Amino acid sequence: MNQVYTEVSIDPRGVATLTLNRPEMHNAFDDAMIAELIAVLKDLANNDSVRVLVLTANGKNFSAGADLNWMRSMAQKNYQQNLNDASELATLMHRLDKFPKPTIALVKGAAFGGALGLVACCDIAIAEENASFCLSEVRIGLIPAVISPYVMRAIGERESRRYFLTAERFMAPKAKQLGLLHEVVSEGELNDSLETFVNTLLQNSPAALTAAKSLIHNIYNRKISNNVIAHTEQSIAEIRVSPEGQEGLTAFLEKRKPAWLGKEDA
Repeated sequence: MNQVYTEVSIDPRGVATLTLNRPEMHNAFDDAMIAELIAVLKDLANNDSVRVLVLTANGKNFSAGADLNWMRSMAQKNYQQNLNDASELATLMHRLDKFPKPTIALVKGAAFGGALGLVACCDIAIAEENASFCLSEVRIGLIPAVISPYVMRAIGERESRRYFLTAERFMAPKAKQLGLLHEVVSEGELNDSLETFVNTLLQNSPAALTAAKSLIHNIYNRKISNNVIAHTEQSIAEIRVSPEGQEGLTAFLEKRKPAWLGKEDA
């Protein structure tokens, strides 16, 4: 695929880095960039060599959100065209949220509007302490609709009531307090924090990580019913009899490293 707005690399460990690469526009996204991100995520999800996905950006800012020229063009289109366009952004958010491997967002500079959706869709989010965030949509007469399920899941309804309505700008320490971020680091320390998380994730069973993500998606925010209980029973039984489940338990009992750890990790 001819990539214009993104860069992708995969290191020998299976760590894929997806980089937003439109720094001259502060990595703002339009329909072309959204389509490219959807295609790249599909390819990476189907790549068995990928064990962790890192989402980052070139330039000073993570992403300014939606490209204003794109938004201006959409204002000239009809309802159905806008609905189709929104469906593409929704597909991007859903694909990142349901990515089968662990995902980590690295944020520096500004992350505005739809960029908060990308951050909220990642399993782990790390930002420099001077990174700033804003749900700015209402300032231009819009609403953070497509990203709302993911952002509200991260920060809760009460905080969403405030920040969706005020469009206040807030810094990384506040974003961590709200639940949008997991870690806030000093300027220049993003990669060190990233390596800590990556090394931790790579110690774990790839199949179990995927199953754990599926478990969260299936169980979170559901009433504890007979169906939910049955799902948890089936989930643990399936993973126990799986090849990696068997290998992990055997390795633990035999006090050795499991097979998914290479010799250099053992």
